[in-house]
Amino acid sequence: MNKQHELYREDILQILRTNGLNQLFGKTILVTGATGMLGMHLIDAFMAIGDINVIAVGRSRKNAEKRLGEYFSSDKFLFIEQDVCSPLPKHLKVDYIIPLASNTHPLAYSQYPFETLMTNILGTKYALEKSIECDATLLYPSTVEIYGNARDEDVFDEDYTGNLNLSNSRACYPESKRVCEAMCQSYISEYGAKVKIVRLSRIFGPTMLLSDSKASSQFILKSMNNEDIVLKSNGQQFFSYTYVTDAVCAILFVLFYGVVGLPYNISNERCNIRLKDFAAICAGACGCEVVFELPSNAELQGYSIAQHAILDNTRICNLGWKPKYEMSEAICRTIKILQSDYLR
Repeated sequence: MNKQHELYREDILQILRTNGLNQLFGKTILVTGATGMLGMHLIDAFMAIGDINVIAVGRSRKNAEKRLGEYFSSDKFLFIEQDVCSPLPKHLKVDYIIPLASNTHPLAYSQYPFETLMTNILGTKYALEKSIECDATLLYPSTVEIYGNARDEDVFDEDYTGNLNLSNSRACYPESKRVCEAMCQSYISEYGAKVKIVRLSRIFGPTMLLSDSKASSQFILKSMNNEDIVLKSNGQQFFSYTYVTDAVCAILFVLFYGVVGLPYNISNERCNIRLKDFAAICAGACGCEVVFELPSNAELQGYSIAQHAILDNTRICNLGWKPKYEMSEAICRTIKILQSDYLR
């Protein structure tokens, strides 16, 4: 991805305008899943500030060098190559922890359901242990998927208790994230942990991995390559989405101003959209077509059966946070930033 693109630089500047950012000056922040969509964007913003020590954790140094290589020579940046299913090094002293390591796309749920489940649970366990050891604040990134399937036209607020389907291995992701939220609440109650929780809607943006098998990511990849977009359903699914920059700003806002133990939905009402309309915006941006195709059995095993998943963001908006980007603008800037790599 071209980090020098003017639109990406604008995104980083937008994050740097977040109220309360001075709370991070001189502090040390540990981010797992450092090369993922959110992890990379967060670290780019932290490093742009210049007065933050960043410890990035990932399974592959090679991948980290591709995504974050410009920071490896900085004395403000440390990369640790390890699986989050192992305890974090004892010598690390940190002030904030954001554990983002997780499989978050359908093919991973289909092919590696047990690994997906254990990555979430063990990664959270060791992050919580480190937070107690260092008296650090932990921001836990949960997901809209913990709510499961809507009943009719339900909109999910934070008090909705969920309606999950446990009849197949696809439950590995939402159920493990629910367990992780329970772990966070248990650590708060039993050990006095300082844990703040966000529940993210579906996230998209230019820091996405090119291997991402989520429908939204595939729509963007196809359109920027001027290929027809393949929609493997009727496209009536109605979901909340958030542009990655808005999501990062919201995460930081909750880190600074959120109440310990109280979950906050992160969504943008201007990005609530049906899947077919998401595909149509992508296709229209690049002059390609939307075609319909039946999914394979492997793909079906990884797909969510949810048809309606809209998040109520009243709680976080009452803190003072507001999303910036509407859907068409966010999709178009994503495509422009990613396409610029092909034009250089």
